[in-house]
Amino acid sequence: MTSTPPLPQANTLPAHIETRLTDLEIKQSYNDDLLEQLNLLVYKQQAQIDTLTAQVQRLQQVQSSSSAEGTRDPRDELPPHY
Repeated sequence: MTSTPPLPQANTLPAHIETRLTDLEIKQSYNDDLLEQLNLLVYKQQAQIDTLTAQVQRLQQVQSSSSAEGTRDPRDELPPHY
C-alpha cells in the first residue's frame, strides 16, 4: 500500500511557488473586481433599455392615436421656422 506524502505547510513552500501563488491571488482579486464592475454596467444598461423601451411604446401609442383621429392639418407638418 502506498501512502501519499503530506501536503507542505504554507510557510514551507519554495519561494518561486509562493510567488506564483501570490500572483495568482492578485490576478483573481482583479478579476473579481472587474466582474463586479461589469455586472453593475450590465444592470445599468438593462435599466436604460427598459426606460427606452417604455418610451418607444408610449410614442407608438401617441402615433397610433393621432393617426386614428383622421386627417391632419398640413400646417402641422411644416417646420417651426415657417
